[in-house]
Amino acid sequence: MKTNCPSPVVTAPGSPLSSELRACRRRADALHAAVVLASIAAASIALVACGEASHAQGAGAHQGPPPAAVSVAAVATTALPMSYEYVGQTAGSRDVEVRARVSGILLKRNFTEGGTVRKGQSLYTIDPVPFQVALAKADADVASAEARLAQATRTLNRLKPLWEARAVSQREVDDAASAEAVARADLKGAQARRAEAALNLDYTRVESPLAGAVGRSQVSEGTLVAGPGTLLTTLTQTDPVKVRFGIAETDQLKWRAEVAAGQLRLPPNEAFTVEIKLADGSVYPRKGKLLFSDTRVSGSTGTVEAEAEVPNPDGLLKPGQFVRVRLTGATMPHAMLVPTRAVLEGPQGKFVYVAAGGKASPKPVQVGEQVGDRWVITGGLAVGDPVIVDGTARIFFPGAPIVVAQAGAAASASGGTASAPRGGAAPAGAKVAAADAPKAR
Repeated sequence: MKTNCPSPVVTAPGSPLSSELRACRRRADALHAAVVLASIAAASIALVACGEASHAQGAGAHQGPPPAAVSVAAVATTALPMSYEYVGQTAGSRDVEVRARVSGILLKRNFTEGGTVRKGQSLYTIDPVPFQVALAKADADVASAEARLAQATRTLNRLKPLWEARAVSQREVDDAASAEAVARADLKGAQARRAEAALNLDYTRVESPLAGAVGRSQVSEGTLVAGPGTLLTTLTQTDPVKVRFGIAETDQLKWRAEVAAGQLRLPPNEAFTVEIKLADGSVYPRKGKLLFSDTRVSGSTGTVEAEAEVPNPDGLLKPGQFVRVRLTGATMPHAMLVPTRAVLEGPQGKFVYVAAGGKASPKPVQVGEQVGDRWVITGGLAVGDPVIVDGTARIFFPGAPIVVAQAGAAASASGGTASAPRGGAAPAGAKVAAADAPKAR
């Protein structure tokens, strides 16, 4: 910046040149101050513009992600068949110890160990000769008693007319009558001994008292069998078979509470239908019935002993097998089901997200049984609540904005059976139909 001030020469004070020089310098200082003020104003304007730009960029950065696309389903209720599964063990409906009724030498075994026998089939043969001899002797005793009775009867019949004619005394007639009565009693005794001998001879053929599976023989040919004191073998009736298992005390208490609250209906008289699942996972084709459940709780297992009966005409079930016992027949009349993927785990327990006002609102829930890929909700939701079933992974915080992409009705599985957490998942966002409900174990 240049000024037209004169050159700084030495002049006398008060001269015209000196006054002009001072005036020129004052103009230069004023111009410099104006330039500085203009520079400061320009810098301030630039700073304000930069600040507004930065604020605009920051405001854009804090707007967050776009609303999450989710699928919702309205909560509904339905009648849900229930089942309860336990570990059981099969047993014969009747177990019999086969013993001989007479003593003697065992001559022959008439069955195959481990096989099946029919009722009345001969299992063992005991030497019958001594019993045949005893029967022959009994026959002879009967014949002798019959002869004595006949003789006494003839004597009595001969004396009666003589007594009427006063040819014999009363004593002779009485003696004859007594002799006839004794002979008749002796005959009855001889006949009883003959029947016993015949029965013992028949007992030398040890027969099966029922149809079933026969076990290992405890004796071999040539063994002296000491009557009922000797166990020959064991026999098990396998049609039907019994299945023994324990019902947990906690289950019975839970049933009682749910029945009282109207949440569960048990079959009349607790007459559950019984299904059997074998060790390979296959289901036995025939169903049985629950016979009884004990009134006492086992102090060692905490369970109530129960017993079921299952038909077994083909012999597929063997005594001693471990099986899974499924009790069916109970119904949850107002079951509320929610897909498993919609139920999340938080610090305070399980919860779901509910679509409300375009936002995802968390709602704590209480769950019961798991039915396939669904939870039975026992508390926390109401019918009609729009539960978010898909897209929960895109919800990063409670109250996050959402956009409902698909909506359906979370209809419960009226054809399914509630038991344990097994089954397949339904398509994302699809309406859960009653016929599509998976059956649990």
